Amino acid sequence: MKVSDALRDAAKLLSETSDTARLDAELLMAEAMEISRSDMLLRAVDLEVPLRFERLVERRAQHEPIAHILGHQEFYGREFLVTPDVLIPRGDSETIVDVALSQCTDDARMLDLGTGSGALLLTLLAEKPNASGVGVDASLSAVAIAASNAARLSVSERAHILHRDWKDADWTDDLGLFDLIVANPPYVETAAELDPSVRDFEPAQALFAGPDGLDDYRIVIPQIRNLLTDGGIAVLEIGHTQDAAVSEIASKSGFSVGLHRDLAHRPRALLLR
Repeated sequence: MKVSDALRDAAKLLSETSDTARLDAELLMAEAMEISRSDMLLRAVDLEVPLRFERLVERRAQHEPIAHILGHQEFYGREFLVTPDVLIPRGDSETIVDVALSQCTDDARMLDLGTGSGALLLTLLAEKPNASGVGVDASLSAVAIAASNAARLSVSERAHILHRDWKDADWTDDLGLFDLIVANPPYVETAAELDPSVRDFEPAQALFAGPDGLDDYRIVIPQIRNLLTDGGIAVLEIGHTQDAAVSEIASKSGFSVGLHRDLAHRPRALLLR
């Protein structure tokens, strides 16, 4: 079978489980051929299909995320290693980066709470070459992945990735103060209905935060004040229905709160001062 025919058949199959079936098929074909998607589309559509393509398509048809199959995901124009041990970086979270970059100084000291793949912290450090930062995560596997991504992006000397759990009493010991804190904490309600590609493949501990999705905000926000320098700020990602509830938690902890929306004009980030 020619590549062009296989792409057509794969897209038809994947349309039952994916809203981006044709793109998925093209990415998987490029992966199977070990070339870029653009090279595959320009130069390889008349070639024979690699044997492994069928297996890759089968995995995607079972709802496995493309990022897991490929082993990486693009975020803010850079490629990050991902595994089932970390959340897949999503375009919505780029709002957090945009807000943080617009507010922080070039030499800011940053803290990323629940760093996962490191996407937020490492992107900020790559954009701000004079900044430094700390990323913390309760998962040892996530710490290893973030450290690998720091090396890939050549920011390891400015990024310290630590194994810390904000549910532990002493997790802030020796961290110091920060000019900027960013966080994408778990914020999904325990009983929420999720797409199988999320529910069955991404880490539950990074998704769910109690019946109302607010458990981790209640833990983290009151502690942020003691980690910020004078004039320091925090930027938190929220679910698109949570702006009022999380703003109330922040206000009770003494913060003024500003809301920022994502490209779809949904509430996405809270700026705390």
